[in-house]
Amino acid sequence: MHQPSTTPRPSLYYRYQVHAPWLPSAHPPQPRHPVVIAGAGPAGLVTALELARHGVPSVVLNAELQVSAGSRAIVFTRRTLEILQQVGVAGRLMADGLPWRCGNSFYRGQRVFRMEAPHDDDDRFGPMLNIQQQFLEEHLLDACAATGLVDLRWGNRLEQVDQRGDHALLTIDTPAGPYTLQADWLVAADGGRSGIRSQLGLQMEGASFESLFVIADIRIDLPYPTERLAFFDPDWNRGNTILMHREPHGIWRVDYQLPPGETPEQALQPESMRTRIDAQLAMIGHAGTPWEMDWSSVYSARTLTLPDYVVGRVLFAGDAAHLLPIFGVRGANTAFQDAQALGWQLACVVRGTAGPALLGNYSAERVGAAREIIDEAGKSTRFMAPPSRGFRLLRDAVLSLSLTQDFVRPLYHWRTSRPHAYTRSALNCLDDDDALFSAGPGHGAPPQNVRLGDDHFLLDHIGAGFHLLVFTTGALPADVQRVVQSQRDRGVPLRVLAIGAAQPVAGADAHLADGDGRVRLRYAVPADGAAYLLRPDQHVCARWLALDADRLQAALATALPA
Repeated sequence: MHQPSTTPRPSLYYRYQVHAPWLPSAHPPQPRHPVVIAGAGPAGLVTALELARHGVPSVVLNAELQVSAGSRAIVFTRRTLEILQQVGVAGRLMADGLPWRCGNSFYRGQRVFRMEAPHDDDDRFGPMLNIQQQFLEEHLLDACAATGLVDLRWGNRLEQVDQRGDHALLTIDTPAGPYTLQADWLVAADGGRSGIRSQLGLQMEGASFESLFVIADIRIDLPYPTERLAFFDPDWNRGNTILMHREPHGIWRVDYQLPPGETPEQALQPESMRTRIDAQLAMIGHAGTPWEMDWSSVYSARTLTLPDYVVGRVLFAGDAAHLLPIFGVRGANTAFQDAQALGWQLACVVRGTAGPALLGNYSAERVGAAREIIDEAGKSTRFMAPPSRGFRLLRDAVLSLSLTQDFVRPLYHWRTSRPHAYTRSALNCLDDDDALFSAGPGHGAPPQNVRLGDDHFLLDHIGAGFHLLVFTTGALPADVQRVVQSQRDRGVPLRVLAIGAAQPVAGADAHLADGDGRVRLRYAVPADGAAYLLRPDQHVCARWLALDADRLQAALATALPA
């Protein structure tokens, strides 16, 4: 019988709430559910919210009775905040978090590289935001409750998955004993140690690095801005790397690499941690500054992915699908992109507007994204924690030369996480004008936000469903309007925005003035009549120099395969 802890987790800055368990004895016999999600971390909760945005209910199983232990993921990118804006929590995160855009690398007491992430006036959000994962999960849980479509079950641990062709039979344990549940689809968002992945006997592909890092969250008052600090080969930890990040509520994250052969158990001994953190503080000129430990853990850098995220009726997302190194803030930020992609595609399958082949596309796109990230992250990881003598010699040569030679300093760049462009997606229209555009977001690209006024941006108007952006001031052609209505009649959410119109436009659901031509410029629109078709995850799947009803129909058929 599953007995999760009922003692609130300790924390210097966060007050944990212990929730009442969901017990089968208090509920009637369970019907077959369209979607069950195992795991109530960021990937699971955002998937539930994406499904809810498309009207699909879900059951979310959380083995624990409270949100995650420790700060865990703390750095969230601009694209993550755009995704979280869609599910209604970005504003709360921005109010509580610490924005930043610069990273600094130090060697032998000298700053040898400073990274400045790009940011311009068309970006609603900054490049990065620091906030502890507990606050994120709390805001996501509030958003789930507000939908009325997410059945969150605290203290419910998935024990067994039995696939039955057109559904999965789930055995779930609770503090009152087990029960069974049928689900058309099971989303495995149960983390890096996924029990579902183990039950199905699945193996990840890629590499694991031997180096171990300690994460230590400490409460301390340090007079530094919110910027990433990286220290290479310090005197107190020769050959290794230390990272520091400011968090809200007076917390600092200190990550330090362990020497070869030291075990996690040895590394987490209080005296060992105190000695090393004191040495790091002394190195930056703050010896003797009082501090308190809040939370600590050990991690290793891994670049691994499942080769397929769809296994029968089970769909993988987040760390259950891939394990990525934290260098470049890739872990949780990649999980949000998984959840957004899975949410809309699974919703279309459940609602019957597309066939199960669409889920194969989810797997192909996100496995491709993971492999791209692994390639980039591997470069960062080999620099941060060289896996062999050869890589260490190369890294040490860069360190030494960087003291006097500018040309090697960009090699310190940590290749920050970025949204994947689905350039070769099967959902991209092959009979459009993508190749004729001189610039702008092309096939599979994420959207480009554009400032339309004070605190008013293009992506504020892009909600759930497909969006057709038509650059026009006149009425949409009648045959285009008929295609739009026919799609809506069969249940496809499709919204039409007239860009550049100061007055309502016949056939458009809304109009957005573009008096200074900012949207037209960013989307490289040469003349009136051009159009973009955005998928529900806002990625471009078609664009035309002149909108055509037949090609619009074909593009939607491609994006929603039977």
